[in-house]
Amino acid sequence: MLGKKMLRDIWKNKAQFISIFLMAFIGIFVFTGIGSEIVGLENNVADYYEETNLADGWIYSPYLNDLFLKQVWLLGATTDMERQLVVDSVADFENEPEITLHFVENNTLSKFYLVEGEPLDINDSNGVWLDKRFADAKGLEVGDNISFESNGYRIEKEIRGLGYSPEYVYHASAYAVIPDFSKVGFAYMSYKAFPEDTVPYNVLNVKFDGSPSTYSKLLDYRLNGYYATFIEQSQHPSVYEIAGEINQHKMMADILPVVFIVVSLLILLTTMTRVITHQRTQIGILKASGFKNKTIILHYVSYGFWLVLAGSLLGLILGPIIVPPIFFPSMINSYTLPVWSSFWDINFIVLMILTVIFSLAVSYYAISGIANEKPSITIKPKPPKVSTSGFIERSKFWKNVSFNVRWNYRDAKRNKLRGIMTIIGVMGCSALLIGSFGLYDGLDSSKNWEYGEINHYDTNMVIDENASVSRIDEIAGEVNGDEIMNGKVEIESQQHKIMGSILVLNETDLISVTDDDRNEMEIGNDELLISKKMADMLGVGIGDSIKFHIIGTNEWAEAKIDNLYADPLSQGLIMHPDKLEDLGLNYTPTSIITAEHVNKSYDGIKTTNTLDDIEESWNKITETVWLLIYVMSFFACVLAVIVLYNLGLLSFTEIEREIATLKVLGFKTGDLRRLLLTQNLAFTLIGFILGVPLGSYILGIMWSLSDRVYITSPLSITNVLLAAAITFSLSIIVNLMFSSKIRKLDMVESLKSGE
Repeated sequence: MLGKKMLRDIWKNKAQFISIFLMAFIGIFVFTGIGSEIVGLENNVADYYEETNLADGWIYSPYLNDLFLKQVWLLGATTDMERQLVVDSVADFENEPEITLHFVENNTLSKFYLVEGEPLDINDSNGVWLDKRFADAKGLEVGDNISFESNGYRIEKEIRGLGYSPEYVYHASAYAVIPDFSKVGFAYMSYKAFPEDTVPYNVLNVKFDGSPSTYSKLLDYRLNGYYATFIEQSQHPSVYEIAGEINQHKMMADILPVVFIVVSLLILLTTMTRVITHQRTQIGILKASGFKNKTIILHYVSYGFWLVLAGSLLGLILGPIIVPPIFFPSMINSYTLPVWSSFWDINFIVLMILTVIFSLAVSYYAISGIANEKPSITIKPKPPKVSTSGFIERSKFWKNVSFNVRWNYRDAKRNKLRGIMTIIGVMGCSALLIGSFGLYDGLDSSKNWEYGEINHYDTNMVIDENASVSRIDEIAGEVNGDEIMNGKVEIESQQHKIMGSILVLNETDLISVTDDDRNEMEIGNDELLISKKMADMLGVGIGDSIKFHIIGTNEWAEAKIDNLYADPLSQGLIMHPDKLEDLGLNYTPTSIITAEHVNKSYDGIKTTNTLDDIEESWNKITETVWLLIYVMSFFACVLAVIVLYNLGLLSFTEIEREIATLKVLGFKTGDLRRLLLTQNLAFTLIGFILGVPLGSYILGIMWSLSDRVYITSPLSITNVLLAAAITFSLSIIVNLMFSSKIRKLDMVESLKSGE
């Protein structure tokens, strides 16, 4: 009998109970969907690294002879190591793609992952094992020939196999935001394929016991001056980028589900409070008929239990099926893994169980107030709350306040919980809207900053390492360009050691150095500037000393920081060539930048990139973030509508008798609508004001997840006003939904409720 009653009650209040179902479903759906993608990525990456035996670290040194290897082994922490020669080359194609060549000794660490063809053969001097994504972009197959130009050598080999490498999960040109697989790739060959008998190995892959910091200190203690750089696994560019991507997705999985699950519980509480208030007399009759308190409690607790359980189960099933295929395609454009699959995690079930348990607790809280009352008390209407006059009501100001304000103030005072829940719902809505709009503004602003205010060139011509100084000057003069030096550096402070970029600028107006306010800065010939983001990560400021060296060399320089600059994408050092020379380092131009659009090929130029191509890469890599913006905006609106509608229903239920009394006294429907609208807008205003700093906080968390990106876009007045317009519009629209309820209110039945 009680089961049938529950079904009738759910049907009668279907709008509210559907909302509970949907909120529980969305919360679990988002958590399990994004969670299965995250767990899948983590497992796929971990399995890939394990299968290919990814190195724990990479030691870069020009002295990788037998004595050096013996010294590394004597460190005591090294468990395995393998030498490689890693050099840049240009493949023989019209667009001159950059191919990183690996000449390996035994292929035991960071192994080539074969997809097609023959396994890598260390004794094969005529074969090459090529990056499959580059081969697919160029239409190459196993058995084709390919040639490379590197350091004056021309190397032509037959493609024996196609595959991947754990060192190239992420692989982009230094001048591109995302990989363009037709322009960049890698290749593995036996050391016997090198054109000379002696291979000048320059990279030592190592496996070691203990922490990377301890191992690095051992290297410094034993081999200081004999190696250029040590890069631990977590700081390798490929490993770092995929880990950062996973962390960004974790942020989404942590924020959105919490909002919707909390809201579903709030709606459940308000709905059950409304149902129990309406059925107070029925509960009294059930008690008088012999139903025990325990039975009545289980009956009403089951309302939320079944709906939340059904929504959670559906979200648990559909989330991992629907969400990963939405995000994976955009990620595949940037990252290379042999397997892309989602995984289940026990935390999915734990969250579902916790959600159901909290739903039981919320339902119990709603019924607990009358569960232990005597039938003779429960069968009567609930006595109205006693309202006492506070300081405001006793003040002279109160006499000048309109009836509308007085009535709403006292109603809110009597029903504090309803007001608090409305404010929390609006806070969530406004925070999500401000967060999504802030993401949009930040991305758009950073794009304009990087490609409009900082970089003014049209073409970047990458200089070949073997090009002579006279040839470089000749090309620069022909294209009316400026020579610059950029590359990678390792920067060390007293607390940290971090990889970054270095930019050495001659007098040029094609690249501007900007501060936090995007104002152009002048660089003195004797000044060293560090990016604000890098300074924060290193824990240094103006006047502090840092040490750095250019990757590939073991010559360290120490200098004081003269100023800070700001750049959304490039975090590192900027200086004049004179400053670099004063520090004992050689100024070697690596690029020629020009405002002209260059299509011609030049001897001495390795590859050519245009700013338009780089900007297009930025658009592609931000596709996932755009998807996040749309999802957050949509769910924010859904959240606002559901919360405001359900709490509006609760408000109307609680004051139904008062509304009927006011109608009898001559208040028109329009007056009563304004009465309800005033309170709704007041709560919306409070919730929105509190939601603005919450949205700003969420936005700050989003931007802080990446160490490579620096965003200074604050909350704009336009975004705040737009979020306010959407929030208040939804509030007004929801309020208008109650117009028909006021018109159709049965005054006789409502007024008799007190009898």
